[in-house]
Amino acid sequence: MNNLVAIILAAGKGTRMRSKYPKVLHKVGGKPMLQHVIDAATVAGADKKVIIVGHEAEMVEAMVGEQGTIALQAEQLGTGHAVMQTAEALKGFTGTALILCGDTPLLDGEELKKFCEAHQASGAAATVLTAIMDDPFGYGRIIRDANGNVQGIVEQKDATEEQKAIKEINTGIYCMECPQMFDVLATLTNDNAQGEYYLTDVLQKLNEAGAKVGGISTDDSDMVMGINSRKQLSVAEGVMRQRILDKLMDAGVTIMDPASTFIEASVKIGRDTVIYPYTWLEGTTEIGEDCEIGPNARFTNVKIGDDNHLQFIYGHDCEVKNHVTAGPYVHLRPDTVISDHVKIGNYVEVKNSNVGEGTKLPHLTYIGDSDIGSGVNMGCGCITVNYDGKKKHRTIIGDNAFVGCNTNLVAPVTVQANTYIGAGSTITKEVPENALGIARARQKNIEGWAEKYRNEGK
Repeated sequence: MNNLVAIILAAGKGTRMRSKYPKVLHKVGGKPMLQHVIDAATVAGADKKVIIVGHEAEMVEAMVGEQGTIALQAEQLGTGHAVMQTAEALKGFTGTALILCGDTPLLDGEELKKFCEAHQASGAAATVLTAIMDDPFGYGRIIRDANGNVQGIVEQKDATEEQKAIKEINTGIYCMECPQMFDVLATLTNDNAQGEYYLTDVLQKLNEAGAKVGGISTDDSDMVMGINSRKQLSVAEGVMRQRILDKLMDAGVTIMDPASTFIEASVKIGRDTVIYPYTWLEGTTEIGEDCEIGPNARFTNVKIGDDNHLQFIYGHDCEVKNHVTAGPYVHLRPDTVISDHVKIGNYVEVKNSNVGEGTKLPHLTYIGDSDIGSGVNMGCGCITVNYDGKKKHRTIIGDNAFVGCNTNLVAPVTVQANTYIGAGSTITKEVPENALGIARARQKNIEGWAEKYRNEGK
């Protein structure tokens, strides 16, 4: 969109959140509220963003990074005062300022785009986005004249009883033309119940000057929900979660129980994949087609291919390729790559390892800092002993090796291809190809010992 800049108010403390963190950094759908607003502004067509910071400014600025220009509101004296702080950053700017609140994570970028386009087409000096609410308590009320034109906005604490009965509310979202907006801001006073400079007073002053002020109503009251408490945060999380699940289901993903499924907006899932209850999918996780995920699965930043069956499993910062069966009670740790057709049974942990195609890790096994070839069978209770107390060391197992139950592989160690390891062995040296490696004490039987022991002291 031509000549559009977003001004995002993110200076507030958020006292009711009872938090040491700025309100706008609390997450909804896996992302800080402010990030949702920045993303929506981008979709709306605002290439430039000016973010107004105040409380814990450094934390907010760190989150914004290179996404926008920072303007500091050192003292919080109201929304009008906040926008005044952007004057230097927008010096010489001629065009539309889209003003947003940093605590509205449910904003829809496409709806904002329509709002901005309608404002610009109307020729208004300012336009406010409004909504109809059954319970408008706490919101500023929209005051219209007999022709439906917006005359102004009155805040809850300043409203008369008659004005409090109005159900059309101010969402806190505006389009205002610059530099006229800054000219009017310079004339504001703080003669009100809060002792603050209200951005809403700009509309009244524009009306008094004969400028056109519009009001466009949205049907999506959820979109403009502002977050001021933990309870409201949970409500927003619920709305966001349902939006994400609806989008996935519309794209061909089966969600067995939406009420017990939690998927962040950044997650991608292919069609015909089934998500079972009590599944959490977070971060940059990508899941291919025809998978069965869960029940009781959690994946964070995991790349998962096609036709995988993963239940009762936690994976993070790793990769699972195709046709893999894993679970229950599996932990896939960072820098692990599970190749095609691998089978992982119960109580298995894999960390910083490459597991080759068709390999089996049946149960009760720890694989750490290892490179395992294809077609390997790891018996029950096998451990790669990777830590010597100071450093981690790697274990290398060649293709088609068979490692017997209860084997300890003391790294650094190599087991070549096509080998066998006798059950109960502790392997400390290389096992050459096609060899049998056995490292255990020779069994000794003492005849009659048990009977003698039982009868001692009688």
